[in-house]
Amino acid sequence: MNPEILWKYFPHLSDRQREQFIQLSVLFTEINAQVNLVSRKDMEGFYERHVLHSLAIAKYTSFVPGTRIMDLGTGGGFPGIPMAIMFPEVEFVLVDSIRKKVIAAQQIADNLGLTNIQFSWGRAEDVAGSYDFVVSRAVAPLSTLITWIEKKVNRKDKNPITNGLITLKGGDLTDEINSAVRPTTVVQLNQWFEETFFESKALLHTAL
Repeated sequence: MNPEILWKYFPHLSDRQREQFIQLSVLFTEINAQVNLVSRKDMEGFYERHVLHSLAIAKYTSFVPGTRIMDLGTGGGFPGIPMAIMFPEVEFVLVDSIRKKVIAAQQIADNLGLTNIQFSWGRAEDVAGSYDFVVSRAVAPLSTLITWIEKKVNRKDKNPITNGLITLKGGDLTDEINSAVRPTTVVQLNQWFEETFFESKALLHTAL
């Protein structure tokens, strides 16, 4: 696991951010051995397949300080934890229905010293408050995600892009996008990242 792939695409990270990204792999490896958040085989590509993949959102847009973002179905903390490192002045609430994953992700965030993250165990519909954006990574079909979170999204636009849902997905998304019945921008990740892993990966931004 080599974090230099992050420096390649995000050369202006602060020393503090670099330290946190390096420590992230150490913490995740330790906790993953106990909880099995991702496949052990997948850990070899940790920075590329999990951290850099999560940070595709940071290539797509930036967020103004004070923006509130829900990470729905965070699992082991993706994309929420990498984004919280990238945007320390943005507020994140990481949500998952599996309690042991929420506990594991919170342990990681606490050890990284991230003060801009909160955690919630349960369903999106049960999480209190409203959010400027909801992000997720391969959690559910687009139309299902919209049903879960559309009442949670704050319509007051203050960021460079329209408030809504940002998802990271792969494969043929044509039917999924058509069934969403909402304006959705599709960005292929290989326009930013040259690694083979990203050839079939896309970012979807659905305005709500």
